[in-house]
Parts: sequence; C-alpha cells; structure tokens
Amino acid sequence: MDNHNKCLYCDQSSNHVPLITFVYQGNSYMICPQHLPVLIHNPSNLAGKLPGAESLQSAKGHDH
Repeated sequence: MDNHNKCLYCDQSSNHVPLITFVYQGNSYMICPQHLPVLIHNPSNLAGKLPGAESLQSAKGHDH
C-alpha cells in the first residue's frame, strides 16, 4: 500500500489538502491539518493506521 503523500487518517492526497509530516518510531507519516487534532487529542483513534497508537496518551490540560 502506498501511503506517500496521503493523510494517515483520511487518505486525502497532497493534491487536495496540505499535509504535515511527522516522525514516529523512526518512520515518517503524514496527516492533514483537519485530522491533526486526532493525533493530539485522540491518538488511539489511529489504531490500525499508526503502529502502537492504541498505547499513545492524549494531550490533556493544555490551552489552545
């Protein structure tokens, strides 16, 4: 499966939305700005899409 230039969460390509690259466990992944809050607040929702996501803790107690 080719996940290059696609949002980890929604599979939209960089042809349709801007993408943010992040590194986790030595691998690069991309996520669109719309779904960045999922990575921050509910990373367990990425289970099956990001290895070990079910064990990631959400960010709590911070202001935006």
